[in-house]
Amino acid sequence: MAKETTLKDDNWGWQARIGMFIVGAEAVPEAEWWAMAPRGVSVHAARVTAGAPWARWRVDRTGVDLTDDLLRGAKQFTAMRLDVVVLGHTSSSVVGGKGWDEATVAALAAVLGSGVNVSTNGLDTLAALRASGVRRPFLVLPPWFPDDTVKAAVAYYTEHGLAPAGHLRMDPGRKWRDLPPQDLVAHGLGLAQEVEPLYTQVRAACPAKADGVMIAGTGFRCVAILEALERDLGRPAISANQASFWHSLRLSGVKSPVAGYGNLLKL
Repeated sequence: MAKETTLKDDNWGWQARIGMFIVGAEAVPEAEWWAMAPRGVSVHAARVTAGAPWARWRVDRTGVDLTDDLLRGAKQFTAMRLDVVVLGHTSSSVVGGKGWDEATVAALAAVLGSGVNVSTNGLDTLAALRASGVRRPFLVLPPWFPDDTVKAAVAYYTEHGLAPAGHLRMDPGRKWRDLPPQDLVAHGLGLAQEVEPLYTQVRAACPAKADGVMIAGTGFRCVAILEALERDLGRPAISANQASFWHSLRLSGVKSPVAGYGNLLKL
């Protein structure tokens, strides 16, 4: 009698293949996306080294021009038969400002072709907040966001019809406080992140008037604390990577619920 063959899961994207553009030196986005991925969904990254925003407004603001990394990655993605491509960079959306997301989606779609859904982290988080019924989010921002990006993030969500109930740039801790925010990643904070201090700070600082938490920054390690925050605060907790992954699943037509990473992924 022939032995029964046991096939192993090889993470093949038979339900959906998702492409995402991420910061060149970051490890968090892929790790968090793979943690959340249901069986049959694969994630494929293209890395970008350009500064924010990753597509530049033309002088007359009639459209944007993709940076070299973005254009090269989009051309490579065209051969992969992807269902969705996401520009996974909060800073690009908020620094680009209102209208940037749509202009960049149009520019990427022109390269990727009509069969691929295209989104940005800004559009993903806005969709996630709407789906969760959040109108007054408490914005939580990475410690490496400089002051101008913090202001741009608050303005971005305000300009899109939300009323932020407050914001917090995470305190990175005593070891890092003497460094300017923009120098933290270069000195190693991106790979030295701990989620417990973030959980403690968000829980302590979240104002009563906030009807949800929005943790921005795709390089900001945080999906592990979303369910704990929702349980303890009694409000939705959304993160940049969780929102983009949820939106990608929906755009791909994948309805598999994902447990353990916040209520959004169960909608």
